[in-house]
Amino acid sequence: MAAVAERMRDMRRRRREQNLREVRLLVPDARSPAVRARIVRQVARLDLAAEDDALRWIESVSEFDNPARDD
Repeated sequence: MAAVAERMRDMRRRRREQNLREVRLLVPDARSPAVRARIVRQVARLDLAAEDDALRWIESVSEFDNPARDD
């Protein structure tokens, strides 16, 4: 087990030397029936008009696939 710990320590040292930092994210597990049920409930409560408005705004300010912003 010590060899694994040493390799991890060396990897972290190399990343720090490259000005990289490890970040870990914990997210809900979409495979879980409880999480999937919660997502279904939340989606059912969405206001479609507000969502359409938000998507239009995102598209208008996006740097990608927006011919109006070709610089």
